[in-house]
Amino acid sequence: MAKTKQQPAHEIRMGAIKATIWENQTQTGTRHNVTVSRIYKDGEEWKQTESFGRDDLPLLAKVVDLAHTWIFEQGV
Repeated sequence: MAKTKQQPAHEIRMGAIKATIWENQTQTGTRHNVTVSRIYKDGEEWKQTESFGRDDLPLLAKVVDLAHTWIFEQGV
């Protein structure tokens, strides 16, 4: 039997910066984790990295802040 790939609970993207919010059920309730990445194109292929340059940091801060707000709005 094939394992089903977990889908994100929510994604926030601004320009090339993306925050992916994952929902996990635990014994103490729902918990959220966030992964962040920068999307870029290498030739014809889209790739992503977890490395950010100086000019990415202001947008990264905004995306992470929006992820934080979304998680709190879930009321869990």
